[in-house]
Order: sequence, then structure tokens, then C-alpha cells
Amino acid sequence: MHIVVLAVIGLSLSLLMLLAWMVQQRTGNSGWVDTIWTYSVGLVGAIAALWPLEGGSPTRQALTAALVMLWSARLGTHIAFRALGGGDDPRYASYAQEWGAAAPRRMFGFLQAQALAAVPLVFAVFLAAHAPQAMLRVQDDIGAVIALAAIAFEAVADEQLLAFRADPAHAGRVCDVGLWRWSRHPNYFFEWLGWFAYPVIALSPGYPWGWASLAAPVLMYWLLVHVSGIPPLEAQMLRSRGERYRSYQARTSPFFPLPPQGKS
Repeated sequence: MHIVVLAVIGLSLSLLMLLAWMVQQRTGNSGWVDTIWTYSVGLVGAIAALWPLEGGSPTRQALTAALVMLWSARLGTHIAFRALGGGDDPRYASYAQEWGAAAPRRMFGFLQAQALAAVPLVFAVFLAAHAPQAMLRVQDDIGAVIALAAIAFEAVADEQLLAFRADPAHAGRVCDVGLWRWSRHPNYFFEWLGWFAYPVIALSPGYPWGWASLAAPVLMYWLLVHVSGIPPLEAQMLRSRGERYRSYQARTSPFFPLPPQGKS
């Protein structure tokens, strides 16, 4: 049954990212890509969590469905408002310029790769929801606390950045206030941290499938730190902020929150 669920998850995400590609091609606004991806992971994750299987706990299923939907609603809506007000995403715009005439085809493949990357995330939600114990355990509570704290602190980081950029006095400057003094990407850090909630809930004695849930935080770390998160964003910030951003890089941890080094 787990293999069937895995296949359904993959097909569902592929179709939803086909929709994202169609929206991006029609509107020319790549910001909607991340919005649809986030809502898709939340929707498919909640359906996977509530998938009827014998054993386990309906309460745990409802808990994990609620956690992934809360994450999706908060982050997806934040990205949607950014897409409404900010035009095309500079990362995707850079890809489109690089790809030239092949951009529509390359973008389709890129978004299908995003669908594939989301499969371990949704599967981790499914595995957590269907841990075999009939009663809630302390680790279920710990997982929920991790998820809720990560969602809350990521929202704080996003709001701090929005407030900083909204002040005309900060034009051309680098946000280094609040959580952004401790990490160059605190929103990414808390995004990654939130995906640890599902292995915490899933890992159980006699449940070998639970180990597969560890793929979610491992994959998210790799994507954010080495692929589609920090590298293209920092390249764009260096182009737009130059020496100010290099100074920020020198004193601020790239990912994990740590005390700043030297003077601001």
C-alpha cells in the first residue's frame, strides 16, 4: 500500500506542477510557481495524512494533516502576496533569460523536477500520520511543537524582512535586524527545521517505513543550502547590493542562527 500511495503522491504533484507551468506561461509571473508548489504540497500532504489505512490513530492523522495545511496556508499566502506585488521572481527570470527560446520547455522540465522533489516531503507527512501506535505519544506532541515553532519563527522572519523593505530609509540596504542579524536566511532555516517534525512523529519501533521520513529534512537542507535557495538568492543580492552584501556575508552566519561576528 505504501508504494501505491507513493505513486499517487507523485502523479498528483506532477499534475499540479503542470498547472503551475500553465499559469507561469500565461501570466509571465513566475512568482505563482512557488505559490502553487506550496499549496500543492499542503493539499496532497493533507490528503495523504488522511488516507484510510487500518491501525494507527485517526487523531495523529488529523494532527499531521493540520500541521502541513497550516504550514502551506501561511507560506503559500505569503508568497502569493509577494507575487501580486512584486512581478516576476528574479531567480526564474534569470533562468528564462539563460534558456532563451527553449525557456518554455526547460521551465516545464524544471517544474516537474520540483514536483519530484516534493514527493519525499509529502511521503514523510504520510508516514508520520500512519505511525502504527493507536494512541498519541509524547513524540507526537514534540513533533507538533517543532512544526508550530518553525512556522511561527519563519513568519516572524518574513514579517521582519517586509517591514525593513517597506521603510524608504532602508532603500539599497541589507536587512540585518531581528532574526536577520543571526542568519542571512532565517526563513530558510526555520523552513528546514519544520520538516523535522514528521520524522519525530514517524520514527517508531517496528515501523521500518518511518526511517524514510528522514529524507524530508535531508532533501530540504540540500535544496535550500546548495541548490535552489541560498546560491541563486545570494548571487542576486551580490548583484544588487554589492559590497554591502559582502560585508553582511562576512559577519552573518549563512544558515544556522549564530551570534553576528564583528561590527554591523
